[in-house]
Amino acid sequence: MIEASTIPRYSGGVTAPRWLDEEEQRTWRAFIDATRLVFDELDRELQACAGMPHAYYVILVALSEAPGRALRMSDLACATGSSRSRLSHAVARLEAAGWVERRPAEDDRRGSTAVLTEAGMATLVGAAPGHVEGVRRHLFDRLTPAQVSELMDISRAILGGRGAGESSEVVGVRDIESRGE
Repeated sequence: MIEASTIPRYSGGVTAPRWLDEEEQRTWRAFIDATRLVFDELDRELQACAGMPHAYYVILVALSEAPGRALRMSDLACATGSSRSRLSHAVARLEAAGWVERRPAEDDRRGSTAVLTEAGMATLVGAAPGHVEGVRRHLFDRLTPAQVSELMDISRAILGGRGAGESSEVVGVRDIESRGE
C-alpha cells in the first residue's frame, strides 16, 4: 500500500482547491465522454476506411492547406498540436506509406520540412468524404442549429480567442476542388 505522505500533490499553483460541484462534475464528465466518443469513432472509421488514424489525417490536412503543401516540422507540430517527438514518429510512418516526404529546410539546413506527396494528396482526397460524413453523423446531425452555434461559442471561450474554426481540420473534396487541386 502506498503511504499518502509519499504521493506527490499537484497544486496547479493554487493554495486551496476549488472543487467541482455536482453539476460541474456531471458537465465535465459528459464533456470528456462526448469528445472521447466522437474522436474514437472518427479514428476507428479512418483506420477502417483509409488505413490511418485521425492524427495522421490531421497532419495530411495541415500539409494540404500549406503553401506548396509543405511545412517546417516545428510549424507542423504547432499546427497539429503535437509534440515534436510524436510528430516525428507520425511523419516517419507517413513517409513509409509514401504520403509525405521529409526534406531539409531551405532557410535552415538544421531543420526539416514535411511535404505532402501526390500519393498523400490522393489519399486525403479519398478519405475526406467519409471523414466529413463521420463528423456530420457523430456531431452535427445530433445537434440543432442553435446548439451548433452554442458549441462554437463554448469552443471559442475554452480556446480563449486562439482562433477556433480558423484552421480547417476537416477538409472535403469540394474544399480541395475549390482550391484548384
